[in-house]
Amino acid sequence: MSAIGPDLGSWTFLTNHAHVLLCLARDSTMRMRDLALEVGITERAVQGIVSELEAAGYVERIRTGRRNSYRINKGLHLRHPIEQHKTIADFIRAIHGAILIILAPLAAAIYTLLISLTIAAQ
Repeated sequence: MSAIGPDLGSWTFLTNHAHVLLCLARDSTMRMRDLALEVGITERAVQGIVSELEAAGYVERIRTGRRNSYRINKGLHLRHPIEQHKTIADFIRAIHGAILIILAPLAAAIYTLLISLTIAAQ
């Protein structure tokens, strides 16, 4: 038994794919290394997950200089039949709240603009 309650094992309700997507929803400019640390998996596993999310159309990689940022296609539906009536936006809103749906794209646009200005100034 831990200090906060009974030891329930190491499983969680959400998959690593969901964790990566939620991290990118919170900060679309996260590096693979930072995603790996946040989710608790290897960088290689994160790269595979991001590639799968990209191939399925859930994430679009945007290259800005030497960095990547990611745009989430919030209109797509979740994949499992139990929750396929809900969109990615519904899922993010359920975990992070409505404000993140509005602010995350704005933060990504500001970041992209700043990188573009930095590159142009060089």
